[in-house]
Amino acid sequence: QVQLEESGGGLVQAGGSLRLSCVASGTFFSDSTMGWYRQAPGKQRALVATITTSGRTTYADSVKGRFTVSRDNAKNTVHLQMNNLEPEDTAVYYCIFRAGYVTWGQGTQVTVSS
Repeated sequence: QVQLEESGGGLVQAGGSLRLSCVASGTFFSDSTMGWYRQAPGKQRALVATITTSGRTTYADSVKGRFTVSRDNAKNTVHLQMNNLEPEDTAVYYCIFRAGYVTWGQGTQVTVSS
């Protein structure tokens, strides 16, 4: 079983930056995909960015060039550096761990004011 602990959300003005972190703990295989999804009010949960154990990344088109996902395999940690934030980035951000099965974090609120 995997547990995920997220940190780093908050309130920021448009154009600002935030860094989200997620630590995975428990028992799991070494090969996994970790990353972030987000859910804005009234919308479905959607991909933001993911990264595999080998470092292969996937990004939503809306965040390419602004967000960077990275991971530290030794610490089972994934980060999301978010730059040039826009009000449209306001959402609850969920960490995901995927290794055949899927585990979600509790979510952390990101609010971008205009």
